Amino acid sequence: MNLLHSLIPSLNRVNVHRRQPESTADRGPVVQPAYQVRETADAFGLTVHLPGVTKDGLELTVGDGVFTVRGTRGWKQPEGWTALYRESAEADYELGLTHDNTIDADKIRAELKDGVLRVSLPKTEAVKPRKIAVA
Repeated sequence: MNLLHSLIPSLNRVNVHRRQPESTADRGPVVQPAYQVRETADAFGLTVHLPGVTKDGLELTVGDGVFTVRGTRGWKQPEGWTALYRESAEADYELGLTHDNTIDADKIRAELKDGVLRVSLPKTEAVKPRKIAVA
């Protein structure tokens, strides 16, 4: 890590799948949802589009330098029904974002409304900008 990266914390926009082989067979295929990351002096803001996912089918975890979003759709195709066209794949969602341990996990806030997840990932006090007095 160079000096610039050690001074400026970052939330890398990298998709990281850390799924164990036995769980892959249980859950089936996954797709990366559309998402956007914003940064302010105090926090990172994450917006993830998860159509068809409800609060019961949502799992957020943070640990080992990775923030993970997993979503399972609640809607199942009716028997005998055939889709002529479908915008999204018939798969669960999974998104992993690496970070350099600058997120205060105890203060994370999340809201899911109409298939859009908004997450506030506050920065730890040690990395927030502060004014230094000169004597």
